[in-house]
Amino acid sequence: MAALPRAPKKVTRESAVALKSRSTRIAKALQRLYPHARVSLDFKNAWQCLAATILSAQCTDERVNRTTPQLFREFPDARAMANADPNHVQELIAATGFFRQKTRSLIDAARSIVERHGGEVPVEMEDLVKLKGVGRKTANVIRGHVFGQAGFVVDTHVRRLTYRLGFTKSDDPVQIESEMCKILPPAEWTQFSMALILHGRRICFARKPNCQGCELRPDCPQIGVTSAQKPKAKPRRSSRI
Repeated sequence: MAALPRAPKKVTRESAVALKSRSTRIAKALQRLYPHARVSLDFKNAWQCLAATILSAQCTDERVNRTTPQLFREFPDARAMANADPNHVQELIAATGFFRQKTRSLIDAARSIVERHGGEVPVEMEDLVKLKGVGRKTANVIRGHVFGQAGFVVDTHVRRLTYRLGFTKSDDPVQIESEMCKILPPAEWTQFSMALILHGRRICFARKPNCQGCELRPDCPQIGVTSAQKPKAKPRRSSRI
């Protein structure tokens, strides 16, 4: 006689206090695992951080880091990029993909920075997201890594892990950011999100997560849930990152 299928794990609603407690344990584990977590793009100033993050859309950080040295030698700041020949910029960044769109974003953003902000990349979120090609992800990278401002970065890895870890049921990056900022203290926003990115790259893969080798396992609600029940996050693509 065939064995009956195992009943799915019973899901109980987590209280706000329990969620806070669990998030604190996960934050401590991530801090221990990735004490120096930061964006893996190479840059020396706010403009270079902005440009490199724009180039990283649909491209690996490694390839961006191979592309930007020449780009930054020729266009070290927003003023230089504002007057750039689009065809030449396209040649320099072709390896990162979507180079026509990225060229428009770089030049338009640079011109806005020169015209509206005296050539200096603005600090405030509302100013940053008005720049061509800049969404909240890029703005939070800049604010957290250049200006020392609290910012929670949401990329494809963070979207996947916050869902799997039971922090959110949303697939929308803005909603995820909002929910995580309510759970975590501001001082942890940047480090926690960057550590999640590293954990997603090294352990919690999209298709076959290494649950057995995951040190977040004790606090992960996905442990014991069948593959059919596990969330399948749908990738989003946007010109504003």
